[in-house]
Order: sequence, then structure tokens, then C-alpha cells
Amino acid sequence: MSIRVRFAPSPTGYPHIGNIRTVVFNWLFARQQNGGFVLRIEDTDRERYVSDALRVIEDSLEWLGIDWDEGPGIGGDYGPYVQSQRLAIYKQKAEELIDTGKAYRCNCPTERLEQVREALRAKGKTPMYDGRCREKPMGAVSPDEPHVIRLKVPPEGTTTFHDMLRGEITFENRLIDDQILLKSDGFPTYHLAVVVDDHMMEITHVMRGDDWIPSTPKRILLYRAFGWELPIFVHVPLVLGPDGKKLGKRHGATSVDEFRRQGYLPDALFNFLALLGWAPGEGEEQEVFSREELIERFDIRRINLSSAIFSYDKLDWMNGYYIRQMSEQKLLQHLIPFWADAGLISTPVPTEMLPTLRLLVPLVQERIKTLRDAVKLTDFVFVDIETPPVEELIGKKMTAKESLTAIREVQHLMGTLVQFTAEAMEQPMRDLAETLGLKAGQLFGIVRNAVTGKRVSPPLFGTIQALGREQTLKRLENAEKALVAHIEAQQKA
Repeated sequence: MSIRVRFAPSPTGYPHIGNIRTVVFNWLFARQQNGGFVLRIEDTDRERYVSDALRVIEDSLEWLGIDWDEGPGIGGDYGPYVQSQRLAIYKQKAEELIDTGKAYRCNCPTERLEQVREALRAKGKTPMYDGRCREKPMGAVSPDEPHVIRLKVPPEGTTTFHDMLRGEITFENRLIDDQILLKSDGFPTYHLAVVVDDHMMEITHVMRGDDWIPSTPKRILLYRAFGWELPIFVHVPLVLGPDGKKLGKRHGATSVDEFRRQGYLPDALFNFLALLGWAPGEGEEQEVFSREELIERFDIRRINLSSAIFSYDKLDWMNGYYIRQMSEQKLLQHLIPFWADAGLISTPVPTEMLPTLRLLVPLVQERIKTLRDAVKLTDFVFVDIETPPVEELIGKKMTAKESLTAIREVQHLMGTLVQFTAEAMEQPMRDLAETLGLKAGQLFGIVRNAVTGKRVSPPLFGTIQALGREQTLKRLENAEKALVAHIEAQQKA
């Protein structure tokens, strides 16, 4: 049997990272089994349709490196792959069920249906259709009048299906509604469309979140009504936030596009998602895998039945690891869009700016967890800064006069260096601290605050080199003026 799986998103919003985790499982399974991965767009919910959602869905998959063998844009033998282009198929299949006595037309007005539901709710019962049109003779409801088509659900007995992870799952038929298959506007409901599409596209495994389990018997009944073979169902646990609740905006980024804009790398996010509820082996401690390793080792049976907890801290750690493994040139190409988005540089990058950017890359590579972190660490290189408050220009256990002397000596040193490089300035700066009777940290702290405006920055001497001699001296001069004004004000007081 050739394995075929699918990702069938609805373009009613942007792809949620929990759903994308399940997509990763589907894709790994298909690639591990040399099977097919199908992208199908379920756009029958026209009221909530979002115009650019399809583009975002495709862009998100492509960014993550998830390709599809059939689907929009590339076609395939089972198309079309957009449900709104398959309406005639769904109508035909719904009519076939009427002809075989498995479905019926219903023209009950909306007001009556709501009254039935309210009456059932008042009695503490599940709101369901009462079957008024079910026993009407064939032809009592004309195909030409407004109506829906409903499935005839057996009123007694049970519906059971087998889940690959959970075994047999059984539901009582009396609790299953005579579901609508085709709406009065000619569009199918989700249940009809997904069953018809999965069958006609020869999907062998339906792997999805376990929140779909309650509605699965409706699909089982449809498969049986058509006389079709069931696919293999694999319901995976949902992804929860760190607080154990369903992952949502309150926890942080939830869409692939948000993670991309925050500076996560596609390989890191893919690796993280693959291990979110799945483990390669008992006692396995390895956490960083190449895509090829994940494909080779993926096994559905090792999906954990406990809900997976989305740890942003772990994702940050993993993303930082991937950043540190990149070449400096590759990292530079990844950082440029973030500096540009922050308005710090223009693109294409002017040739004269490239040496500065190349200097910054190794300074931040060991310190950032996301690409966007580099912006806050280095923004002072690209824009003018305000001179820090004088309190930050006075070194630890130092007076304002001692700090002023230190700033002036550093100015002189920086102005006379033959080579303005990190290597050329570090030892002279350490020697200067000793000459002034200071610890290196005291002197370096004053200088860091003066030239960067930050208490935490990339390595000081590399930072000064990237900033350049002119800007460094200008900011040291501003710091000197601030200290002079402070001292004069103290003397007048």
C-alpha cells in the first residue's frame, strides 16, 4: 500500500503552530515511507474566509521546508485540490446517498430548528435535529425549493472506529445528529467534503489533533453509507502552553509567520516541532537532528499520548544552537533583513556598510537566541545615542573626577591608536586601567556606557571597532562634557 497523507487547512486564518506540528508529523511519515504528501485547501467556510490566508499557508510551509507532492500550484492526479472547485462532486455524492436511502432532504426553517434546540437544552439534553423531515416520503421536499441534505444516522447501536494510537473508540448512535451534508447554498459541510476528498484522493492515513475525535463517528457513518473503506486514523494530542492550557496568543507567538518575524530559523523550528510530542527512542538524549535524521527515525508509534507542552525557553535554546552553528556569512544574510526592518540599514546594503556588519556578526553570534535579538544589541552602531545619565558614567567605587580623568585618558588612547582594531586596543586599555589604579571592569564599564548607551553590549573592543574611531571619540567627548557639567554643578552647590 502506498502511503498518502494530507494537510487540509481552512483559509479562515493563519496556520497555528499546533496544527503545523501535526503537519510536521504527516510530512515526516510520508517521507519516511516514501509516500505522498498532499496539500488540500478546505475553503467551504465562506463567511470566515480570509483573502490572504492561502498565501500565508503556502509561504509558511515553504519557509519551514515542507514541500507537497500534490496540491494548489503544482496539480496532481486527484485534483482539483481546492474544495470550492469541487462543488459539483459533493452535490453528486449527496444525491447518491438520497437515491440509496442513506440521506434525505430537509426544508425545516431556521426558526424551527432553533426552537427544537432550545427545547432540548432546557431539558438538559444535547441539542440535535428531531428528524421531522426524515420520515417524509421521497419527493415530499422538492429539489427545487430551498433545503439541505441530511445523513440518516442509525438511531440505535454504536459506531466504533480504530485509532492507531488509542485502539478502539466507540460512540452511541443516539448521541449523533442527523448531520447536514449539503447546505442550501450548494456548499458541502466540512464532514461531507473531507470524507469525499479523502476517499477520492486515496488518503491512507488521517493524522490530526485529538480534538477531532468527537466528530469522527460522523465521518465513519458517512464512509459506511458510501460503502467505502476507512482510512487509518491517528489522533495526536494537542499542543498546550506552559500553563497546561490550550496554546494561544497569551503564551506568545502562535503562527509560523510570527515565529519567522521574531527571528527563529526554519530548521530550528522544524526540529523543535518534530520533538513536540514525539521521541526517537527510549532514553534518547539527542535533541538536535538534521531533517534527514528525523525522516529516517520517525515512527508514528512513538508519538506520546500525553499533551505536548510548548516551551518557548527550549525553542530559544534550540534556535540559539542553530545560530551558533551557522557560518558568519550565512548569519549575516539572515540578520540583514532584521536590521533593515528596524530601520537601521537600507537594502540593498551599501558596499561601505558591509565591513561594519561583518564585524558585528561574530560579536553577537554567541549571545543571541533569535535573529531579532541582534537589533537591540547593536542598534547603537547605526544611530546616534543620547549621552547616558551622568550616574552611569561614574565607575563603580569611583568619584566623578576619577571617572572624568579615565574618560579623558581613553579619548587620548583611542585617538592615537595606529590600528583601530579590537586586538590593537585591548592590551593598551588594560594597561591604562592599571596605570589609573582601576580594575579593568571599572574602566571598561564607563567606556561601555559612554559609547553604547547600554550596560550590556557585545564584546567591548569589537564593538568599538565596529562603531569606528570618529563615533567613538564623539561619544567619549559627550561623556566628558556631561561629567564636567556635573562636577561644576556640584562645586557651585
